[in-house]
Amino acid sequence: MKFVDEALITVEAGNGGAGCLSFRREKYIPRGGPDGGDGGDGGSVVLLADENLNTLIDFRYQPRYRAPNGRPGAGRNKTGAGGNDLVLKVPVGTTVYNDETDTLIGEVVCNDDAITIANGGRGGLGNTRFKSSTNRAPRRTTRGSPGESFKLRLELRLLADVGLVGFPNAGKSTLISQMSAAKPKIADYPFTTLAPQLGVVSLAPHRSFMITDIPGLIPGAAKGAGLGIRFLRHLTRTRILLHLVDVAPIDNRDPVDIVETIADELEQFSPALAARERWLVLNKVDLVATDQREASIQSLKESFNWPFPVHVISGVTGEGCELLAYNLMTRLEVLMSERREDPEAESVERIWLDRMAEEAHKRIAELREKYRVKRKGNDLGDGDDDDDHEVEVILVRD
Repeated sequence: MKFVDEALITVEAGNGGAGCLSFRREKYIPRGGPDGGDGGDGGSVVLLADENLNTLIDFRYQPRYRAPNGRPGAGRNKTGAGGNDLVLKVPVGTTVYNDETDTLIGEVVCNDDAITIANGGRGGLGNTRFKSSTNRAPRRTTRGSPGESFKLRLELRLLADVGLVGFPNAGKSTLISQMSAAKPKIADYPFTTLAPQLGVVSLAPHRSFMITDIPGLIPGAAKGAGLGIRFLRHLTRTRILLHLVDVAPIDNRDPVDIVETIADELEQFSPALAARERWLVLNKVDLVATDQREASIQSLKESFNWPFPVHVISGVTGEGCELLAYNLMTRLEVLMSERREDPEAESVERIWLDRMAEEAHKRIAELREKYRVKRKGNDLGDGDDDDDHEVEVILVRD
């Protein structure tokens, strides 16, 4: 199944039904008067969050949606039937933007959250509404108002507590498979991961958190190199980032340079995301000779001078992974407790999340426009600029 995290759709709410012009014509009731009913309201378009969905692929193949119109009124003061609302189910974590004005309309972050993205038109008034002491036979009605119509951009940002970043082949997929029940593709070549992977880390009953892995970053990712930075948007809902570093890279690159490169790419993408709490995870320690391991790791720790926790693990053997999971769970519980007890902390966190989302949206929009201009110059048309990959997004719940 394709993982699609962005889609353009056009939605049209239903028009209101017209009011009815009618007069009573009944035996033994002279001068019956007006009895035209009102028209029904048009149906609205509603987005509904469904936790069973994890991709926007359906909207890629069906981009236009229209809610039914309201029915016109009838005689005997009968109001026309209203149009049923059109409910579009989307994955939890979907954000909606007006594509023409680039303004945020809303987002759904919990299962069964619903937002109305296009309101249906109001039904017109029948001639009964215009009856008065001076106008006993009104011939005036109104037409129903048109429903709202918008061109919208749906953007999916996965909901996870912890996000993994690092170079390709840093061991992110191996780590997520070690800590959770997720089974991502693992291979010895770059960009094995082509789409975000989700896993649930369960430590005990009622003690679990979500972790997500995104495709690896390379130098120049902020400018579109490799798979670019389009998947970084999925980290803007996380609370902690894990920065994985290969302590024994095949190309003999300095791990310190690798960390600085990733930090620079994050800063270019979103300063707010780069300032997020980021733990350093030194991976593949099993590749370092046992007699040199302690000195080598200590030297790396001193070189980084890292302000947040530093963990040493081996994703292959599992060394240090259990301790890392428990420390993450403990830290997340502390952060959740602080937000519950301190309303100001909750407000600050909400502002921070909104800031990351806004920066990510703007940065990706800039790259999208850059690609569009480039394709137009190459006479390649003005089609969809998203990269589609035949990959599977895996969400495993224990």
